[in-house]
Amino acid sequence: MAKADYTYAVARIRSKELKLLTMKDLEALISLDDYESCIRFLTEKGWGNDTNQTGDDILSTERKKIWLLMNELVKEENAFDAFLLQNDFHNLKVTIKAITRNLKADNMFSEFGKVPAEKIYEAIDKRNYSQLPEYLQNTAKEAMNTLLHTSDGQLCDIIIDKACLEAVYNAGKNSDDEIIKLYSELFVASADIKIAVRCAKTNKILDFIKQSLAECETLNINMLANSAAKGIDEICSYLSSSAYKEAVEALKKSPSAFEKYCDDLVTDKMKTQKWEPFTIGPLIAFIIARENEIKAVRIILSAKLNSLDTEIVKERLRKMYV
Repeated sequence: MAKADYTYAVARIRSKELKLLTMKDLEALISLDDYESCIRFLTEKGWGNDTNQTGDDILSTERKKIWLLMNELVKEENAFDAFLLQNDFHNLKVTIKAITRNLKADNMFSEFGKVPAEKIYEAIDKRNYSQLPEYLQNTAKEAMNTLLHTSDGQLCDIIIDKACLEAVYNAGKNSDDEIIKLYSELFVASADIKIAVRCAKTNKILDFIKQSLAECETLNINMLANSAAKGIDEICSYLSSSAYKEAVEALKKSPSAFEKYCDDLVTDKMKTQKWEPFTIGPLIAFIIARENEIKAVRIILSAKLNSLDTEIVKERLRKMYV
């Protein structure tokens, strides 16, 4: 995309950034008495549409707004692969489980992939894997055959999840934009650490762990896998000498604290894009900022529905971009 086009796109994004939720907005949302009050608050902020909507409807509408805007601003076919590919692999996973379990899963599909969910479903249902994009073909066939022959849903998930990480990582490596490379690296590295922790907690053997992890530059996955096979303390020991040494404290605290660390790390790295007027970087940062605020609102709405303590909610809130 030409610089002039990005200049216009960035200008549009700057105006949209003014409507992003601040931490003060989230604190106001938390302070409200009930779920219905939160829905009214969000509606007044312009969230959702003009119809009466549930919280889930509003969040779905807001996510749709992100990609309608990006499709309007950027015409490059592969500009947002690092994000959209994740949804394709999600839809692949949903499809395989729906078909093998004879379930309807329409409400579980993401509509924001590179390939329509219906196309993925049709190809898998007919076992016509060649109808799928090349990056899905082998993974779809392997995952489907594995589930049919072993009934091992966890192994099926591992195959798809690892392929997703590799696809996102390759999208970053193949991009000319440093911010997309950075996002892809952080996405894969944080996912690898989460996988390693889960494996350690469930006493998975080394081969299983190695099979689950995806390569990235900022982690030595062989060392991470060996650490995970020995337990959480060994993972923390390895990370203490890695680029993610600040993750150790969060890991020791709780899984939700580590999830927050990962999201906050990405947000911090994206904030440099506030001063970048000519590249796709501000658009990437805006996508992440919007996904973060949607996640934060989801946490708050869930807390209101389940009467969770407000202090617990505040501990789980991510940093805001603004």
